[in-house]
Amino acid sequence: MLEFMGTAAAVAMFGCGRGQSVPPNSIGGENLQSTAVAAVIPSCVVRPEQTEGPYFIDEKLNRSDIRSEPSDGSIRQGVPLRLAFQASRVEGGSCAPLSGARVDIWQCDAVGVYSDVRDMNVDSRGKKFLRGYQVTNAGGSAEFLTIYPGWYPGRAVHIHFKIRNDPASRQGYEFTSQLYFDESITDQVHKQPPYNTKGRRTTTNEGDFGFRRGGKQLIPTLTKNLDGYAAKFDIGLQMT
Repeated sequence: MLEFMGTAAAVAMFGCGRGQSVPPNSIGGENLQSTAVAAVIPSCVVRPEQTEGPYFIDEKLNRSDIRSEPSDGSIRQGVPLRLAFQASRVEGGSCAPLSGARVDIWQCDAVGVYSDVRDMNVDSRGKKFLRGYQVTNAGGSAEFLTIYPGWYPGRAVHIHFKIRNDPASRQGYEFTSQLYFDESITDQVHKQPPYNTKGRRTTTNEGDFGFRRGGKQLIPTLTKNLDGYAAKFDIGLQMT
């Protein structure tokens, strides 16, 4: 369940760059890598890339509300999280909205379970809750309704995401990484049911290897709303 990998690309035109990739490290039997800090442009931020981990499945579920289980219509319980990606293309010294890109997200539920996987603790094969994709609009935006993620041993609280401009082509551009969350907000959320049935998480951000290798650049901006939280994440992609 511990997963991280990164690639590096210079961004000299903006006076800052993504550093060289870190040599592989092994935690819990899995190789982990990450990149250095990102280059910051107003509303267009080049972020560290991290591995998809063992739980990505290309379900091809085109839906903005990923809380439901398609097989029975049940809704995964948890604090609602409205997550908005703002994707931009960094090219030729400028930054423009990236339209028509497919943004996939996948995550565990409030008690740390992923859908459509089998491991030593759970068999959720055939289920598809908390997975889905949206295509960015003309302004480069893609929005989801999900829940604030729970936790499982060895990992900080996170959501996986993948952005592709042409999923059907092997030559298409692909960027994969993870979102992390402010510890104080996580503490408040995880005091509530059903999160609190699992007990206090065992790995904080600073205790997570991947977070220590660029995770501060992967925390979305969160605001409280009536029923949960709204999150916004700006990302600039170097596609050439």
